Amino acid sequence: MRHHTIRKHLKALKAWRATRRSVAKAWKSAKPLLKKGWHLLRKLPRLLSWLSPGHYMKRMDWYIIKKFIGTYIYAIVLIISLSIVFDVNENLAKFTQYNAPLKAIVFDYYANFVPYFANLFSPLFVFIAVIFFTSKLAGNSEIIAMLASGLSFRRLMVPYMVSCVLISITTYYLGAYVIPHGTVVRQHFETLYKNKRKNTSAENVQLQVAPGVIARIQYYDNMRKCGYGFILDKFENKKIVSHLTASEVYYDTISNEKFHWKAMNWKIRELTGMKEKITQGAQLDTVIIMEPTDLVYSKGQQETFTSPQLKEYISKQQSRGSGNVVQYEVEYHKRIASSFASFILTIIGASLSSHKRKGGMGMYLGIGLILSFTYIMLQTVSSTFSINAGFPPVIAAWVPNVLFAFVAYFCYRQAPN
Repeated sequence: MRHHTIRKHLKALKAWRATRRSVAKAWKSAKPLLKKGWHLLRKLPRLLSWLSPGHYMKRMDWYIIKKFIGTYIYAIVLIISLSIVFDVNENLAKFTQYNAPLKAIVFDYYANFVPYFANLFSPLFVFIAVIFFTSKLAGNSEIIAMLASGLSFRRLMVPYMVSCVLISITTYYLGAYVIPHGTVVRQHFETLYKNKRKNTSAENVQLQVAPGVIARIQYYDNMRKCGYGFILDKFENKKIVSHLTASEVYYDTISNEKFHWKAMNWKIRELTGMKEKITQGAQLDTVIIMEPTDLVYSKGQQETFTSPQLKEYISKQQSRGSGNVVQYEVEYHKRIASSFASFILTIIGASLSSHKRKGGMGMYLGIGLILSFTYIMLQTVSSTFSINAGFPPVIAAWVPNVLFAFVAYFCYRQAPN
């Protein structure tokens, strides 16, 4: 028994020595890594200071950014306030005639009117803001002092570009994801209380709902979600294999899933070689890959879709062979192009108004307004050409930016002189 106890203690001693050797070996290999980690940890505050905006942005940069953003917001508030006054004066009679409630006027109409037009004319507000506060800085000899201290004009443009990044990201996010939901509410208000009639019907609609499956509707009423004279043909190897007709079809609005339709007084002819099978009935619940939005187009409908919805709708309509997607493509690309317009117009505005000249800022504001309205006019003209003349939507959306980019480059090159 005693001999067994001694052997047990010897085994425990050997195990402890082996554990100590493995721990010492692990510590020896981990010691350099721990030293490097501690060295990096000591440098972490310095690395964070390099990553922080304060390391790159000086007091002058924050000063210009505050001036830029503040003047931009001031321009929006001033011009949109005037727009509201004129809009109330124009539509007050209609509001009274159609008994529009005050709550709906404020929260359904103007609460969505303001962000829509503020975002729509954001490049104009950016341009006016840049010319306004830059002319004021130049008039107070602040820009002269900055350049005289050894600051280059290129370095002076850095806070302008940072401000443009903030504005562009905000305007794109609002225009692509937030404002379309408010536009739905605003357009519904206009339909009820401003007598802006929406297109609620379509005639002789034909579209491909699936590969080899063609749907035709003689007349569709979007108010009732009902179509008359419905035909659904299925083709295989360029030969018709199924022909469904129905006097009426109704879209199932209470279904938990999409694409549910009810066919009334239906008849199906199935063709297999020389054989024909006919089945018919009073009502048929079926799934057809189409929705009411695929059948009826109303003016301004593309503005009610978010950018992901626009992209999905365009892809779906193009796969069906529909040609009524140009408005949607123009809207999709215009949202992206408009966010870049802030950079171009900011360079033009800062280059024109960064010098102190006699006459104050009146001339610069005049030039700014002319160029801004020229940009908006080019946007409208190119969009019209795309919709009515077959101009590619991508080019139509980017033409104003490309043309004004050359103007911006010329102004930027001449500004230091």
